[in-house]
Amino acid sequence: MHKKEKTEKLKRNVKYLIESRGETRMSLCNSSGLTRTTIYNILEGRVVNVQQSTIRKISDFFGVSYKEIETVDFQEKEIIESTVSLHGNMNPAAVPVIRETYLLKNLDKRIGELVVSHPLTYYFGSASNLIGVLLENEIHGANEAGDLLIVKKGASTAGASKLIYDRDTRKLYIMPDSDFDAKALLVIGDLVEERFNVGKY
Repeated sequence: MHKKEKTEKLKRNVKYLIESRGETRMSLCNSSGLTRTTIYNILEGRVVNVQQSTIRKISDFFGVSYKEIETVDFQEKEIIESTVSLHGNMNPAAVPVIRETYLLKNLDKRIGELVVSHPLTYYFGSASNLIGVLLENEIHGANEAGDLLIVKKGASTAGASKLIYDRDTRKLYIMPDSDFDAKALLVIGDLVEERFNVGKY
């Protein structure tokens, strides 16, 4: 594997591990002894050759394999590993992926119809009526363009984070509860899973 590929894999893994483990760039810096500039340069793809000592500090912080952090896609690996259960393998649910631009036009369509007309991803878990929303714009403080949100369409469960569309600003937001003005805001559904930096479908 070329250095550029390793660096790209490292960047994706660091970003995924920060988000999935509930960490921040600051907590990574404070605990690993690395500078904010070092982490920023890795996440922004500004370095081609990351020092081995830096990679080891990052892998030690997250408790992952030093050898794998540059060569294995941790998000993909963890999704696959999560399918293994004591009751045998679960059948993955096919989830239609809808680009943010076309989300409102497709909200009223049935999942069966969307599965035929859109690209698919798969969700391993017990859930139904799922759609994938591919973000084309940043959700401030939460997600970036290129992230994929798996949403239980139309659901509004108490205590679950929700994907909301603001009719006034024409933007998507993630809200922790259902205490909001229903006239201005449209609930897309409950947020089931976030996948970071998946790119294009």
